[in-house]
Amino acid sequence: MITIGRLARYVGVSIKTIRVYHAKGLLPEPDRDTSGYRRYGADDAVDLIKIRTLADAGVPLARIRDLRSATDEEFQQALREIDDELTDRIHGLRATQGRLHRLAAGHLTLLPAEVDAHLENLARWEFTPRWVDLQRDLWILVFAAHPDRATALFHDQAETLADPALRRLFLDYDHAHDLDADDPRIDDLARRIAEATRERYESDDPPELDAASDIPALIQDTVNASSSAWQRLDTLIRAHLARR
Repeated sequence: MITIGRLARYVGVSIKTIRVYHAKGLLPEPDRDTSGYRRYGADDAVDLIKIRTLADAGVPLARIRDLRSATDEEFQQALREIDDELTDRIHGLRATQGRLHRLAAGHLTLLPAEVDAHLENLARWEFTPRWVDLQRDLWILVFAAHPDRATALFHDQAETLADPALRRLFLDYDHAHDLDADDPRIDDLARRIAEATRERYESDDPPELDAASDIPALIQDTVNASSSAWQRLDTLIRAHLARR
């Protein structure tokens, strides 16, 4: 039987941590001896090691407390779930590490190679430098905020621009930047874009970000803020599509 101080040293935690585990109901407090000290045994040390291991893995203390009363099967299932969660976190950390390495190497865009290649194509297709820079900034935002959905969204746009007729509409959108907001060409362009959108997604909905995401509105606000013509174009396109 050992004191709380020796138990803490053996397991590699602080006395304060053990007392927190007592207070949270994770580790039962042993009775005091005749000298008024609490004495801990081997079972307490084993339990404490289990608790520390789970806590170090990021498992919330409340969940650890629940696991103390779990059956062996439930405990093993919980461990598998925790292992899966750790694997996901490791993948995320490795991806972050990769981005840091690319940043250190001077690759400041932090975008996948296929997106960088696509941006180079935009310039060859005669999109303005303003449009290319805007697209780069917006894709950085999407890939940073929604890496799980960004690739599908990017592939959808890349496929759209691979069609010469649809690419022409995007070029017209780009070059409409400097038009007056009441230029009649904006009305015609909005109609053509809405018609092309209906035709492209006639049977399937376009890929989108999570409904709760603020990114789509932020992106469109960024686009609209740079040109009154683009702002009116967006309003007209939405109005046309709402009549579906």
